[in-house]
Amino acid sequence: MLTAFEKGIAKPPEELSLPSMGLQNSKTRQEIAEMLRVAWPEATMYGLSNGNFLALSHEDESPTTHPRSMVVVDNVFCIFIGTLENVCDLRRHYGLSRQATEAIVVVEAYKVLRDRAPYPPDQVIRDLEGKFAFILFDAKGGNLFTARMDSNGHWHIISTEGALQISNMPSKPGTTMDRDGSVNLQWGMAGDGSLVLSDNPKIITEACGKSCAPFPPGCIFMNGSGLMSFDQPLHKVRAIARENDDGNISAIVFQVDLLTRLPSIPRTGSAANWADVTVVNEE
Repeated sequence: MLTAFEKGIAKPPEELSLPSMGLQNSKTRQEIAEMLRVAWPEATMYGLSNGNFLALSHEDESPTTHPRSMVVVDNVFCIFIGTLENVCDLRRHYGLSRQATEAIVVVEAYKVLRDRAPYPPDQVIRDLEGKFAFILFDAKGGNLFTARMDSNGHWHIISTEGALQISNMPSKPGTTMDRDGSVNLQWGMAGDGSLVLSDNPKIITEACGKSCAPFPPGCIFMNGSGLMSFDQPLHKVRAIARENDDGNISAIVFQVDLLTRLPSIPRTGSAANWADVTVVNEE
């Protein structure tokens, strides 16, 4: 799976450009699309205006644990990876047929968020149970909605001596799942400032160089309100820069800051909620 959206639709966090030599090795949307056609000639690709696109390949797919699907309903595009454990209950809840896929369920949940009720996005996502990630784009409204969840619906966070650390392990190179079996999702910044998302670490590294990072589990990104945790909606999600032995920033990770509490749950249209970068040394 690979998507690219111009920064006018979805501006990636500036922190993604911090790793040394990051953007110097990244590509434009057009170059990424051409790279995709060469790497995945069998991929299904939807080209949108201004070179934006969504693409899905079934190469290296795990059909039993992390199947991939893509649907388009009323100009709403959705790529879904993984499974919903409560998909039968959700079909009944939304009045869908038994044949409705997880991607269709997510599209319907988005429509509820958009049209039917004043639900904050974290409340809608809480109804989805399983290991999954999805990217949804509403072409008519220009809305981008991305989420990633592990099997327990919890952020992997521990607190040690006042410092927050991420407890989930990085994914194996070239795979689409973390070592704990959760769906892998990466996001990055292209050379033209576009937001790039993929479940394939190798592909996104070729597209964005070092200007990429794991999309944090337990979080959602909406282009109107930015990144937020749906497990801890009253706490900021911060970018943490990791330095190597030479003092250069080598990687960026995003994690919930349990020490900083927001005055209210961020809403669509609020100011960007990217926090200041905290630098920590790699062990």
